[in-house]
Amino acid sequence: MLLGRYPKDFDVATDADPDEIQTLFRNCRLIGRRFRLAHVRFGRDVVEVATFRASGAEPEDERAHSDRGRILRDNVYGAIDEDVWRRDFTVNALYYNIADFSVWDYTHGFEDLRERTLRLIGDPETRYREDPVRMLRAIRFAAKLDFKLARETAAPLATLGELLRDVPPARLFDELLKLFQSGYAVKSFDLLLHYDLLRYLFNDTNALLASPEREQIVDFIRRGLASTDERVRDDKPITPMFLYAVFLWFPIRALALKLQQEGWNDMHAMLEASQRILAAQQTTFPRRFSSPMKELLAMQWRFNQRQGARAARLLEHKRFRAAYDFLMLRAQCGEVDRETADWWTEIQRLSPEEQQKLIGLRRREGKRRRRGRGRGRRAEHDQVNDVSP
Repeated sequence: MLLGRYPKDFDVATDADPDEIQTLFRNCRLIGRRFRLAHVRFGRDVVEVATFRASGAEPEDERAHSDRGRILRDNVYGAIDEDVWRRDFTVNALYYNIADFSVWDYTHGFEDLRERTLRLIGDPETRYREDPVRMLRAIRFAAKLDFKLARETAAPLATLGELLRDVPPARLFDELLKLFQSGYAVKSFDLLLHYDLLRYLFNDTNALLASPEREQIVDFIRRGLASTDERVRDDKPITPMFLYAVFLWFPIRALALKLQQEGWNDMHAMLEASQRILAAQQTTFPRRFSSPMKELLAMQWRFNQRQGARAARLLEHKRFRAAYDFLMLRAQCGEVDRETADWWTEIQRLSPEEQQKLIGLRRREGKRRRRGRGRGRRAEHDQVNDVSP
């Protein structure tokens, strides 16, 4: 709000512990094992309520760290002047007191905000070890707010990035969506490249950046992310399926071509390559997104067929529009010849009759294919054999 923007939601911090919050609000649900939080629901709105954390020297039964310093559990409660030192960035440690509408600033966060600087509270290396996701949060906030990272905040990123390998895949996936589906994907991508953190999100893609294809790959990804940013601004739907397709296209394509040289046909090579590359990712990727992504990529080979029944089936495929958008992205980068891209653009503007004429099919009316008597008996026999005893 101090930056002149409207926040997406409002959270509350209080000295009441989670059990006390639940006692006060019957519409409350306690969540989280690592950080105990209360969700208080008002109609469709949910207010997240966090209890002030203590800063140290308390009993360790509710605070636990991994061997590398990552916080595994932190449910030791304290007062506001202790809680402030548990916050990550100075600009994220400004408390708005609704009793008198004042802002409490313990860490010179207001000064950093005016200078548009993102600065970690405390020793940066210690804070990154406590929660490696803070490195990605630093990138996201810098991209979203157009801030610069303070020198001491940026310095450890190159050496501590490997700590991201310890982050649970599901949490890394959630953070990835925040990075690339909030309308600032291109800026986030550029910062990840600058601080060499992309390798911990898409290692196969990052490995190819050392090849002569680097400029082509970076241009392709930036164009795809720019399209996503534009859809976010226009309030149009977006999906992780397309995001992952953009980031993984080059390693999947490279592996698919290698499989084809080993004797796989193009369609099966693409599906197999997609499966192998997805399985190697650091982040989890739910099947509801991965399965349609594989379809989308496998369909790219089918755009070369512009005649006959295969072209007609492709046009009617439920993933056609997403696959077509991906084809257009490839055409922008010179991967697909302009004639092919224009042909699939033009055919969508035609009537069904004109489409069938263009792809060389005659519309069949009133004709049904007759099945031979022997074939019918075979089908019945097969159905009987398929019944389990």
